[in-house]
Amino acid sequence: MGVVRAIGLMSGTSLDGVDVALIETDGERVAAFGPSGYRPYADDERALLRAALEEGASLRDRNARPGVLAEAEAFVTRAHAEAVAEFLKAEHIDKASVAVVGFHGQTVLHKPTERLTVQIGDGAALAKRLGMTVAYDFRAADVAAGGQGAPLVPVFHQALARGLARPHPIAVLNVGGVANVTWVDGSDPVACDTGPGNALIDDFMRARTGVPLDRDGDQAALGTADEAFIANVLAHKFFDQPCPKSLDRNAFAFANIGLPDFTVENGAATLSALTAASVARIVKHLPQPPKAWIVAGGGARNPTLMRMLSERLQPATVETADAVGWQSQSIEAQAFAYLAVRTMNGLPITFPRTTGVAQPMTGGVVVQP
Repeated sequence: MGVVRAIGLMSGTSLDGVDVALIETDGERVAAFGPSGYRPYADDERALLRAALEEGASLRDRNARPGVLAEAEAFVTRAHAEAVAEFLKAEHIDKASVAVVGFHGQTVLHKPTERLTVQIGDGAALAKRLGMTVAYDFRAADVAAGGQGAPLVPVFHQALARGLARPHPIAVLNVGGVANVTWVDGSDPVACDTGPGNALIDDFMRARTGVPLDRDGDQAALGTADEAFIANVLAHKFFDQPCPKSLDRNAFAFANIGLPDFTVENGAATLSALTAASVARIVKHLPQPPKAWIVAGGGARNPTLMRMLSERLQPATVETADAVGWQSQSIEAQAFAYLAVRTMNGLPITFPRTTGVAQPMTGGVVVQP
């Protein structure tokens, strides 16, 4: 298959909404970036997804949908269908011109050590509703083969970073609910989750203020980070494990880390600094220290977090993805468009140095409408 148009969809662990993006690719290089879109979740929809996360924590069968999970799966499928339909309409795109839609779904459980990963969202129903080919369930094959099943975006990060005019090695850092890094220097990428991204900050702000996030890092900028608390969290065995490794969104939930009774400002500052410090801890596990860091995801919109990353990652440079000409908020959605085309072409999407799988693995399920 030559260069085709593909749409990618992503609903991340931050539970903020559905990102949509179109790219043109043959699954190896990115020929062109198209438009992007976004379908935000309403408060009641976020509440449903949070309930699904709680229900999902006890799953033992990846195909089971007890309690609110069935309702949440139907909602996830419907919301993604709405997101694509609105995107096609807004951008005047003929759906017949799009070869495939890459559908990640919503992760509600990720326990690769138990060979269990669950992303709710019905790919076959989405394909039927849209009348378009859909690729989905990208993680399962890797986890079943003993891999971590995450992160999935490194092969796309590599495609983006390979020709970037920055000193190599380059690290591409995605700060979503969980943060992950891809190390790029010519050969197969090295990747892993680094630790908490925005999830703890968002959860703290919601619990203390009712606001879903620390917009622009404003509260963190006013506070003082508790370095002793951060050091205590970083003593967790996860941070000493080599790459590849991955993390469930709730692995560092407040009940697990003994969060003190911080003021809003100091809590936001401490949890932001924890994210930055956990990223800095990954450097010793990479083949060489990166010379340039490119930051994408929601964390790239947080100037306070960007400042903390710059301080902790010296002497490397730290820039946002937008600053180097990428579309920061669309990268994960673009990645699933890219992975969908690789899946259709039978190309590997995970690798020994990204997920720990024994050999490069294809993945994903392709369904016709």
